[in-house]
Amino acid sequence: MATTEFGHTVRRCRDRVSPAAAGLPVSGHRRAAGLRREELALLAGISVDYVTRLEQGRATNPSEQVVEALARALRLSGAEREHLFHVAGLVPPGRGTVPAHVTPSVQRMLDRLTGTPVAVSDAMWTLLLANPLYTALMGQYRGDERNAVWRTFLGSGSRVRHTPESLRALEAAQVSQLRATANRYPADQRLRRLIAELRANSDRFAGLWDSGSVSRHEASRKTVDHPRVGALTLDCDVLTVAGSDLRIMIYTAEPGTEDAERLALLAVLGTQALVG
Repeated sequence: MATTEFGHTVRRCRDRVSPAAAGLPVSGHRRAAGLRREELALLAGISVDYVTRLEQGRATNPSEQVVEALARALRLSGAEREHLFHVAGLVPPGRGTVPAHVTPSVQRMLDRLTGTPVAVSDAMWTLLLANPLYTALMGQYRGDERNAVWRTFLGSGSRVRHTPESLRALEAAQVSQLRATANRYPADQRLRRLIAELRANSDRFAGLWDSGSVSRHEASRKTVDHPRVGALTLDCDVLTVAGSDLRIMIYTAEPGTEDAERLALLAVLGTQALVG
């Protein structure tokens, strides 16, 4: 079967991205300078088999989420990302939808902050990208769990320790932020579906949503209960990327503290055997 234009584009982009440029360690002899299929699959969060079928033209209808994940993994520019959507037979998300494109400059920032847990989320608090230390700290989120608001109201929460008061403050802030996002992006269907699901299945969310309350998310100190290294109390700062509405969450430890030592230990241990 002939390779589709989408598969050819993915293969061409994969060939030109080096492991180092993608933030991957380089070891051993490589026949080609570009990414291997298993490396692209790892970065995009999809199976190697699916990457193979896409490149060979045996899978021809990738979803918007898959195309977005491949664009991030391949470090595509805005114009290249739009082209990838077009050859997939999809319309690139427009201005009325929540931006999900992580620019190469933000990707490079994550690559360099190897000793700091960093994650990038969109304006509806869906996790787009996380560096290995963030994943080691917080665990691997999959499916609906990648959305922090869904996780708070319908999922299993997170490793962050909460008092009843801090949990109520988090819930109020998340609902307020999601309402503000809905006002900015009224045409985003994924956002509308998320809100509808939360309202239908969480009385707490529905009550906060209907109340119209406004609450701000402030920088804070959080205690993370980690299953291997114990409790870490870390400063959490959230930065917004100008022009893209992305949120960058950064965790840091005060130097010279036991928390800094535990974070350094976690960086050494990595994600193997830590994420379940």
